[in-house]
Amino acid sequence: MSVAANAQSKVEVDLGADLVNQFIWRGLDNGHASIQPYLGLNWKGLSVSAWGSVGITNSDDAKELDLNVFYTAGPLTVGITDYWFDTPNPNYFAYKAHDTSHVFEGAISYDFNVLSLSWQTIFAGNDGVNNDGKRAYSSYAEALVPFQLGGLDWEGVIGLVPYASSFYGTDGIALTNISLKATKAIPITEKFSLPIYGQLIGNPYHKKAYFVFGLTVGI
Repeated sequence: MSVAANAQSKVEVDLGADLVNQFIWRGLDNGHASIQPYLGLNWKGLSVSAWGSVGITNSDDAKELDLNVFYTAGPLTVGITDYWFDTPNPNYFAYKAHDTSHVFEGAISYDFNVLSLSWQTIFAGNDGVNNDGKRAYSSYAEALVPFQLGGLDWEGVIGLVPYASSFYGTDGIALTNISLKATKAIPITEKFSLPIYGQLIGNPYHKKAYFVFGLTVGI
C-alpha cells in the first residue's frame, strides 16, 4: 500500500470549542456570549460530527445540540443535520410530530474554488410555516467567497431565505445575511496556535447588524 493510500484510510479527529461574544446564525440572533464545542470524525470524504452551543452570560439562551453526517466527493458535498434545541420541548428523545424540538435539514454545496454555493432545506421536525399556515420546508441559500488580504484569511458571504417561513421570520424572499469575516492564527508554541476571528454581519430584511468576535481552541 502506498503512503498516500494509507494516509487516506486513516480516521481524522476534530475536537475543540469556539468562544463567541454573541451567537449569530445565518444572520439571526440566537443568543448572547456562548461556548460552542465540537467533535468530528472524518474518513474518506465521510464526516460525522456533533456541535453544541450553551450560553454563558444569559441563562435564557436556548441550548443547542446538532448531529451532522456529510459526504464530500471532489467539489460536491451533501449531508443531513439534526438540530435540537431545548425549547419548546426540553425532552431530547421526543420525536413525535408537533411535539419535537428536533429540526432535520438536508444540504448540498459545490465548491468552485473561488466561490462556493450551498442550499439547505428543512424536511422534517419542528419546521416553521408559510403564509398559508402550511409547512414551509424552510430553506436557506448562500454564496461564500474566500480570499486572503493583509496576512488574514477572509470570507465574504451573502445568504437569503427564498420564500416565506416563520422559522426565519420572513414573509417572502429575504436577504438575511451579508457578512465579512477575518481570521488570524496566533502562534502560541511551535505546534499550537490560537485562531481568532472578527465577523461583521448585516441582516437587511430584519434591519439588524452585529459584530462577532470569537476564538477557537482545538486539535
